[in-house]
Amino acid sequence: LGNADACGAFQAFSLFVKAKEVPAASRCPGGGEGVRWRCCRQAFEELPGIHRHVALHHSGDVGRQAGLGAGLGAGLGAGPAEAGGSPADGPARPSGHSCSNPEISWALPDTSHVSHDDLTSVILFFLNALFLFAYLCHVVGSQVGEVLLYYCYCEVRDPEKLCAWQKALCQHLHLTGKVRVASEGINGTVGGSKVATSLYIKVMLSQPLFKNILCQEDFKSSAGGAYCFPDLRVGVFKEIVPMGIDPKIVSYKETGIHLSPQEFHREVEQYLSQATQGQSDTILLDCRNFYESKIGHFQGCLAPDIRKFSYFPSYVDENLELFKDKRVLMYCTGGIRCERGSAYLRSKAVCREVYQLKGGIHKYLEEFPDGFYRGKLFVFDDRYAICSNEDIISACRYCGVLWDQYKLCSSQHCRQLVLTCPSCCNKGLTACCRVCQEKELKVTSRASGQTLKEECECTRRRPRVPIEHGSPRMLDTGK
Repeated sequence: LGNADACGAFQAFSLFVKAKEVPAASRCPGGGEGVRWRCCRQAFEELPGIHRHVALHHSGDVGRQAGLGAGLGAGLGAGPAEAGGSPADGPARPSGHSCSNPEISWALPDTSHVSHDDLTSVILFFLNALFLFAYLCHVVGSQVGEVLLYYCYCEVRDPEKLCAWQKALCQHLHLTGKVRVASEGINGTVGGSKVATSLYIKVMLSQPLFKNILCQEDFKSSAGGAYCFPDLRVGVFKEIVPMGIDPKIVSYKETGIHLSPQEFHREVEQYLSQATQGQSDTILLDCRNFYESKIGHFQGCLAPDIRKFSYFPSYVDENLELFKDKRVLMYCTGGIRCERGSAYLRSKAVCREVYQLKGGIHKYLEEFPDGFYRGKLFVFDDRYAICSNEDIISACRYCGVLWDQYKLCSSQHCRQLVLTCPSCCNKGLTACCRVCQEKELKVTSRASGQTLKEECECTRRRPRVPIEHGSPRMLDTGK
């Protein structure tokens, strides 16, 4: 960016924040400042908060005001902190597992040789006017930090101890993100500086518990950093990916056959060739939620219209005839949902063969950025999505123009994601449906003091578990 562009960006950023100020008369009357800014149905009391929000979610608006063009915010999508899915999808585990249970090491890396700025990417934490500069630098190619995704299935005797160590490790390295620990393993997505993530990987690989199971290629990275998550959340759960089935009943040890990205690419190529001739005995199954496959998927896939992965077992049960005597090629973001999902499908003994993409879409895109997967890859952090090709396969909910950048529904009583383009946003069309739009107007005008339920047209019209009638609807996207 030139000096003039940078100055214009700062000015546009400041004006945008200024426009979100709450009038002084409407603030807390008790002497405190109270809520000083409102934006996207969120309230902010401190300047760093509104700066972070605008930089992450309104870069396109700021860029257009500054005259920097529509490409300003293209490097990052938008995204919810959580939307009912797993906190991370990571690369597939090796087929062999050690039955031994080594003690958990409490070792933390030596960071005495690393400066605080290098460890924290401190520029990303100047949540003031400099935040925009850091964000703009990131958009135009500066790789200040990254986000890691990984998982490891292994037997954990003391999940609480592993959880405590993980929390200490992440805090020591100034990492943010989400980590799930269970007796069946660990699943995490963390963000921070490249120095911090590199140290994190090194320590994880040296942990005796993961020895000979977790390897370097099991960690997938994408441009980002600690700012991609609001905080650090580490906890103990029954499952490291929430399918809702006891791991003792359906174990990760009974998974489908793992295919490398190259092998999966060849299988999809063959499947698409046969499908065009009506001769395919294969189903290309997307194991993710509907809002994920909406903005990106493999050509010719079957994408169940489910909102949560915990609905996947019921979807299989209700559509068993669909899978009878079929070869099933399964995929998800990074492989973890396929581990349990393929095991559940295999337990029904109806498929001829069940395969899964090792490392998921993330690993596939590393090798085939212009392959059979088109559109964006949805991620469960504040970026919303990451991009490997220029295709936009989804549309604005209101006007139908091509659009794939999610926002949360503007209604305070809804957690749905909505695709609404800048033009429709400027018209006030920021809710996921008509019901939520009316609720938002009631709340804004304070015309009603009634408690509004967290439901809308979107939730009412979508069956919890869809039943495929006849030939399933396959999604397709041409290049």
